[in-house]
Amino acid sequence: MTQRCSSYQLWSALFLFVGTNVLSASERVTPEVLAARRTLPSVGNIHTEKAASPTNSVFASEKSRKINGMGTGIVIDERGYMVTNYHVIADVDTIKVEFEDENQIKSSFLARKVRFDREHDLAIIKVDAVGTGTFKVMPSGTSSDLMLCEKVIAIGNAYGYVGTCTLGYISALGRDVEANETVSYKNLIQTDAAINPGNSGGPLINMDGEVIGINVAIRANAQKIGFAIPIDDARRAIKTMMSVEHLDQTFHGLITRDTITKDSRSGTTTKMLTVEGTQPDSPAAAAGLRSGDIILRAGPVDVVDGVDLERALLHRAAGDRVEITVKRNDRTEKMILAMASYTGGRASLAGNEVQVTARANGDDTDRFWSQMGMRLVTLPEREKNQLATTKYRGGMRVLEVKAESTSAVNGIQKGDILVGLGSWETLSVDNITWIMNQYSTQATSTEPQSKVPFYVVRSQGTFKGVLQMNAAPRTAGIGN
Repeated sequence: MTQRCSSYQLWSALFLFVGTNVLSASERVTPEVLAARRTLPSVGNIHTEKAASPTNSVFASEKSRKINGMGTGIVIDERGYMVTNYHVIADVDTIKVEFEDENQIKSSFLARKVRFDREHDLAIIKVDAVGTGTFKVMPSGTSSDLMLCEKVIAIGNAYGYVGTCTLGYISALGRDVEANETVSYKNLIQTDAAINPGNSGGPLINMDGEVIGINVAIRANAQKIGFAIPIDDARRAIKTMMSVEHLDQTFHGLITRDTITKDSRSGTTTKMLTVEGTQPDSPAAAAGLRSGDIILRAGPVDVVDGVDLERALLHRAAGDRVEITVKRNDRTEKMILAMASYTGGRASLAGNEVQVTARANGDDTDRFWSQMGMRLVTLPEREKNQLATTKYRGGMRVLEVKAESTSAVNGIQKGDILVGLGSWETLSVDNITWIMNQYSTQATSTEPQSKVPFYVVRSQGTFKGVLQMNAAPRTAGIGN
């Protein structure tokens, strides 16, 4: 009897031991664990330092103090380009970025500011690392298909605790938030994943380990109310900041649009970069790229949106030839795009006599830039014909929009077609100059800012708004 009982107890213990191991193997490596593992190598913990002026200037011997700050950054390019919040690096003197690998070995690098966008509270910094290989780019998802109560993870340098991961859910979508009297945000993701000081600029990821938002703010004195910038909104701003025209003074002439499609059967969401057109006589036009092409690859970079295209062409010298792979009419085609130089609105192909006009007649278009914050070029006949399906006879293509100008503030975007100002068509430079002169004569000393209705075509839809024609341009929000 005693022997039989001992065997039974031994068998039970073995059963429990084996069962425990099976549960451990199947349950501990959860989707959350896998998502964090995939994402953490692309997260940088930012430490900043700036000098604070002496509190009492009467005492000349008083030394300036150092103020330390912290935040988080996301790798968007293998060469060390990262995105973070503008408020993390605003006015700082020194930026250091710390990474931690899977073995918890830390490496620290100095970084520098590249470009920033105050309006969207985003900035690009560059980690200067020599002989360290490439950095791992954060997998990018989409914020177009987010669901209430979808599980998410916030990652960041919370209170200086590097690589902190907090789990939560999407609490709400489309939140407009006023942080203070001067700072407000539109269309934010609300989450109950814990976000603390130092998380700013870090990723909010889904269970596939893809970034779907950039952590930006918390509600003071609240419990589990944090906010993130949707990644689709952020990527559009990042595309502008990573523009090769600004960073390299090179030029490609592609006019593109980020496109998101959803398969009704599988529910799968797909991001892709669609060509809306090319600037006249540009490298893109010479390469044979057409409206409707979907760009799949540029050089060695797989392209899903405008950020990928700009970083694929970044640091390519004028005259460099880049293979572009596109999908056209269900076929894959390859063409060669030769980069051009871009200086003050004119671009020229290196080693070639071809001159590419990146904006129209200088004096008038300089006026458009200074008063409205737009660079414009006349539409070629082919694109005018495409407008024939609408009620418009033509227009002026928007090549560039100055950050925080009246055009930017009122929603005009690069690639739009300006088809009207006031009650007049805008078919040429002369049209717009005449219209501006009409409104200039209406301005008085008491009302120096004329309000001018505008109409733009974007993706076959017409959008309208109002410009302050004579308003002095506001301080640019994007700069070095």
